[in-house]
Amino acid sequence: MADAIVQVSPVWAVLAPLGLLLFALAGAGLNGALVGRSVGRPFLSGASAPLAEAARLLRQRRQVTVAADVLLWRVGAGGLVVVALLKILVIPLGPWTLADLDVGVVWFNTMDVMIWALFWLIGWGANSAHSLVGGYRFLSLAVAYELPLMFALITPAVAAQSLRVGDVVTAQQDLWFVIWMPIAFVIFCSSVIAFSSWGPYATAVGRDIAGGFLTDVSGVDRLLILAGRYAVLTAGAAFAVPLFLGGGAGPLLPDWLWTIVKTALVLAAFIAIRHRVPTIRPDRFAEVAWIIVLPAALLQVLIVAIVATITLGS
Repeated sequence: MADAIVQVSPVWAVLAPLGLLLFALAGAGLNGALVGRSVGRPFLSGASAPLAEAARLLRQRRQVTVAADVLLWRVGAGGLVVVALLKILVIPLGPWTLADLDVGVVWFNTMDVMIWALFWLIGWGANSAHSLVGGYRFLSLAVAYELPLMFALITPAVAAQSLRVGDVVTAQQDLWFVIWMPIAFVIFCSSVIAFSSWGPYATAVGRDIAGGFLTDVSGVDRLLILAGRYAVLTAGAAFAVPLFLGGGAGPLLPDWLWTIVKTALVLAAFIAIRHRVPTIRPDRFAEVAWIIVLPAALLQVLIVAIVATITLGS
């Protein structure tokens, strides 16, 4: 089932990360516009707010708490952008990809696990009660949605009989996986939002704990964390395209352009969810994840495995 995806030149290795950051900036602009609209500000003024905030944070002096572990703090802050860049290595853009790994689906999930450590490092490194609570809250909730995410990721791989992302795209030539794997698709998208500590899953930076792991970060450190959360959200939106939405399949437009369009639509949906869905209480979230979401993910995998077995046998 090998697909015509090739390793690309160093030029593409520069353009791909740049594209990720531009998408993340566009997502921040859309979020700013929606926030601005809710308080009666003009659209353009709200959309430009992230740039103004970035300029302010670049000028702001870094604050350091007493006895902070600065090294761990900085590794956590800067690591989110790095992990987002590592995630897009296996995402095909038409015929191009940065690293066409045989285990691309597992690679993406591995980067999610690294996010656990990074958010915890941010919380621990500050040597602050609210930051530490935020870091541990993220870890405790991550356990609840990591298992459903693993099964949601493996479902398309079972159907494609491969962990290679290019093979998953090829297997959707007749029917996109989102059509007959809706449960896996919803779980995947929800988990992407949760791993970005975004919208209804942003309890690790909640007001009840005074901002959680964002309480004591300032200046460049805060800018890196905010940019990293948008970058992780963008990378997740981009991965949904080859996993469930047929990759670059579509009429009229070239494959690479369809991939970009689909990524933009998924990212816009993620941004809009923040302004439509209230924050979920951590205790309720864990209960629903273990009792409802995990069995639903297992059922989805079972159905797909049965269909794949029958298809393979015929």
